[in-house]
Amino acid sequence: MAELILMPRLSDTMTEGVIANWYKNVGDVIKKGDLLADIETDKATMELESYHNGVLLYQGAKIGGKIEVNQPLAVIGLANENFESLLAPYKNAQATTNNALAPEKNIQPSKQQDISPAPVATDKNYELILMPRLSDTMTEGIIANWYKKVGDVVKKGDILADIETDKATMELESYKNGVFLYQGAPQGGKIQVNELLCIIGEASVQVDEILRSLSGNKQVLNNITTNDEGKKNNTNNQSKNDAVAHDSVNVSADKPVHVDNKRMFISPLAKKMARDNNLDITSFLTLQGSGDHGRIIKADIENIISRKINTVDSQSDKLPAESLAPQLIQENKSRVEQYQEVPISSMRKTIAKRLSNSKFTAPHFYLTIGVNMTACLQARQTINQKYSSSKISVNDIIVKAVASALIQHPKVNSSWQEETIRINEHIHIGVALAVDEGLLVPVVKFANTLSLQEISTTVKDFSEKAKKKKLQPNDWSGNTFTISNLGMYGIKEFTAIINPPDACILAVGGIEKIPAVKDNQIIIADMMNLTLSCDHRVVDGVIGSKFLNTLKEFLENPLLLFI
Repeated sequence: MAELILMPRLSDTMTEGVIANWYKNVGDVIKKGDLLADIETDKATMELESYHNGVLLYQGAKIGGKIEVNQPLAVIGLANENFESLLAPYKNAQATTNNALAPEKNIQPSKQQDISPAPVATDKNYELILMPRLSDTMTEGIIANWYKKVGDVVKKGDILADIETDKATMELESYKNGVFLYQGAPQGGKIQVNELLCIIGEASVQVDEILRSLSGNKQVLNNITTNDEGKKNNTNNQSKNDAVAHDSVNVSADKPVHVDNKRMFISPLAKKMARDNNLDITSFLTLQGSGDHGRIIKADIENIISRKINTVDSQSDKLPAESLAPQLIQENKSRVEQYQEVPISSMRKTIAKRLSNSKFTAPHFYLTIGVNMTACLQARQTINQKYSSSKISVNDIIVKAVASALIQHPKVNSSWQEETIRINEHIHIGVALAVDEGLLVPVVKFANTLSLQEISTTVKDFSEKAKKKKLQPNDWSGNTFTISNLGMYGIKEFTAIINPPDACILAVGGIEKIPAVKDNQIIIADMMNLTLSCDHRVVDGVIGSKFLNTLKEFLENPLLLFI
């Protein structure tokens, strides 16, 4: 059966995408994982890959053409398969819109390749909201929280839900006024990209009829057909499907917590975690959460459990937070084999997929060089004494030095494109940051044009956003080179896996004082090891070696960075 692919929402502010490039033409055979197109959004250009096997039957626009979010982008199916029925709703909606705007004109049927974007809904009384693609690697979203339940009035701009992706948790807002008619999954449930997330429309809309009309479209209904409870609760639009949205996690999310007549802002997931771990949530009244407006979220409860945040409520009949860790982690003296199996998060799945693909596809080789950082540390101390308001880190100087070295060695700032090698003229440096769920790599854009102060401010901002899961897709896209620094953890030297689509990644070790020879004299130097992982398809040993030597020169003579 032919599959309709809609233009995904690749950023939180995206309303349309521009086809920057097609990798496949109509009639080409496509395998799952093949790149279909480059989509240019309001923030970045991202690659769109296929999740289906088949033949490309239809392109919604030519290169340079625009397609609105959730409108037909492509159709994949069997050779010569008839797919007009998939496009018909969009044609009809567009024809209705055109007639309304210009009734005096005789609207001619559009040719297949000239179809214009149209609203998702085939009825002006409702709109289907599909799970948006909130990152370039996202395949599914987890409903971390619903802010609306069936029957609630929704206004344009209202927050509908918190969507947890493989990289961050983002708020999804409504672009339509109406009544909240349907939830595609309960809180904690998963929905594939481009599958039905919710329906918003007039109260008179019959949801069951909409679902039945969509039953033949696998693209948006895979998870709906198995959600019998959701269908049951949506038979009458005026019903409240609290059982679907909340009872499955045993949390009354719609009822705020009040203590001493003061409202406590805490997410339903955080509330559930607290109760599951025998924490008295009434003791959190004075706790400033890390969510918006001080809201207590999942990360705050995790910190309490790990004893990073202490709450004191010794009179509570429930276990106070500071004593929780000993209860959870007890000394095993029974000599019985025990283990825990932890579910794999979306972020961890994506990390595993991307790095496995990089390691097993790109032929890695490694180059290591020692750098005397004494002069660099002295320069950093002078700068920080002069500008004490914002401290410059060693890593900030390394980012600046790498950007300067890449200008002289552009082949290192490249990527493998199967048929071509892309040598990037711009320099976007990814800086690996560790978070609880794994690793995020926000990107310092145009790093060669930034001052040390600007680089430092940018990296600090990324670090704060990463801790609060506030990084946006534009923050982690577009890297042309990546730096991974484990020196602050006491690691002397390591090798890193290349971060696609880069051709190289720099692994930075710690600085240690060791004897060294200078001018035939033994001195104590602050030495640091740098290891460059290279994709041998793009970068040869000599090219990588010259780059490292230039980088070494900049770091050992930091004044060169300001010329």
